[in-house]
Amino acid sequence: MLSLQGVDAAHLVLTDLDMSKCRFAGTVHLDQLRLEGRTSFAQVPEGLYGRRARLVRFTQRRTLAEEQYWRAGQPAALPGWTPAPEGADTVGPAALAALYRSLRKAFEDGKNEPGAADFYYGEMEMRRADEETPRAERWLLAGYWALSGYGLRATRALVWLLLAMTGTLFAMMLWGLPVDDPKAEATGKVTGQDIRLTTETPDPVNPTNAYHERISTDRFEKSLRAVVNSVIFRSSGQDLTTAGTYTEMASRLTEPVLLGLAVRGRIKR
Repeated sequence: MLSLQGVDAAHLVLTDLDMSKCRFAGTVHLDQLRLEGRTSFAQVPEGLYGRRARLVRFTQRRTLAEEQYWRAGQPAALPGWTPAPEGADTVGPAALAALYRSLRKAFEDGKNEPGAADFYYGEMEMRRADEETPRAERWLLAGYWALSGYGLRATRALVWLLLAMTGTLFAMMLWGLPVDDPKAEATGKVTGQDIRLTTETPDPVNPTNAYHERISTDRFEKSLRAVVNSVIFRSSGQDLTTAGTYTEMASRLTEPVLLGLAVRGRIKR
């Protein structure tokens, strides 16, 4: 299939077709199109590419021919994208986002969530690339992409989760755990036959010894238990210093989000 431009796709069913060169811009009721069987689309370039002193690797996903043409026509385009045929018009990110959105809805209406994932990814990519998108939204999308690939790259979110937990673990070992576990002390006085006792727990004492002395098996085990409990069970129950308390609060806020993104990404795929 080379083009659906100008076609009314309502109630149109396509089965086992090669759509890698198909142009969708201008299709009417594209969100009602049904694609069944082994319908193939163009893929992103494979391998590593150098860009501005850094390596770039695209995660595999299905793309529209229009995105291939648009990316190939950019001044800093990487090799591997398919250029537009001679005389063919290219559409920008805003129009591409609308095309991806319509196809995503078509797959979702067909109860094919995994099939819709690549089109959701493409929609987010085009929104991020669109210069008309507000800058704050583009930054938010860039962060969403970097952390989890728009919630669809479970491995990326899992790597960030492990890095965050490792950083929290070392922060707990170095500053979060007190020198010793505070022990409750009971004080009181005897008046005649009455005994009055007051139980107080002293504040945790910040460690003051050398950093290398704070890295021990005992402190590692306590820190690991605190980090895992704060991520999964939301509370560690561990006596912590002031720095450790704020570290645990940050961990309880950010790391379960990364865990949720990793699980959601695997389910969506």
